[in-house]
Amino acid sequence: MSWFNQLIAHTLPYVPKPIVGFFSKHYIAGDKLEDAVRLVKELNSNRMMATIDVLGEEVKVKEQSLKAVQTYREVLKTIAVEKLDANISLKPTHMGLKIDKDFCFYNILEMVKEAQKINNFVRIDMEDATTTDDTIEMYLRIKKEYPNVGTVLQSYLRRTGKDINRLIPHKANLRLCKGIYNEKREIAYKEKSIINDNFEYALEKLLSNGCYVGIATHDEKLVWHALQLIDKLSLQPDQYEFQMLLGVDHELRRIIVEGGHRLRVYVPFGTEWFGYSTRRLKENPAIAGHIIRNTLDRWMGKKV
Repeated sequence: MSWFNQLIAHTLPYVPKPIVGFFSKHYIAGDKLEDAVRLVKELNSNRMMATIDVLGEEVKVKEQSLKAVQTYREVLKTIAVEKLDANISLKPTHMGLKIDKDFCFYNILEMVKEAQKINNFVRIDMEDATTTDDTIEMYLRIKKEYPNVGTVLQSYLRRTGKDINRLIPHKANLRLCKGIYNEKREIAYKEKSIINDNFEYALEKLLSNGCYVGIATHDEKLVWHALQLIDKLSLQPDQYEFQMLLGVDHELRRIIVEGGHRLRVYVPFGTEWFGYSTRRLKENPAIAGHIIRNTLDRWMGKKV
């Protein structure tokens, strides 16, 4: 791991908010729902779908979760009114998991019910390893009655293979990503090559067993592997999708879409962007270097 990336990541939390905002603006829609709607419409016009996320996590009081629930209701209503090709994702700790598990479950269930009314979908995000069991348990409980729900698996976790075996019989709808949280070695793989190999293994097992997978990666080698697997299994475009973060590798996004594949972009918004940005940079210092490189590339492009 680059010392430069680490230096940036650990320094940014102490940098003035406007400067952090400068680094974050390409990866976050803005403070308001209107900002997200504008970006989603732009993505839709380029044949890309979206997932709208209300920024926030690790809330301390129930009122914060209830406020988030109300905001998500507004998001779902806006998606329907504006006829956006978008769904929503939410974090269990934003819904109150660290406060009261039953309270969190009820909040997520209410969002799934609201989404079902407009024929929409809710993705329950996966957070750090302390939440994995609860997240999968809540997902399976809700899925028994409501099919419009999915969750996430992370290929850097050592437990993911067992989780796949548990979820396959349920024909789970899953986003597969590498994982971002800084976990102990006993919990997570640390070598990039192993994480990538486990991603490839997990993807093949899930797709081969009829699970719908959101293939969430910006790693072109993993995209290549996914494309070969899709061809090998003779999958149709409605049996999977690619997923990418807002502001990352626009060219690869375009290549995937022009290849006839579905692609969804993660569009976060909200006033909690500062905490979100600094936490993500601290959890994954490599992102810091990526931001710097992308920013410099854009700046140099304007200068040339």
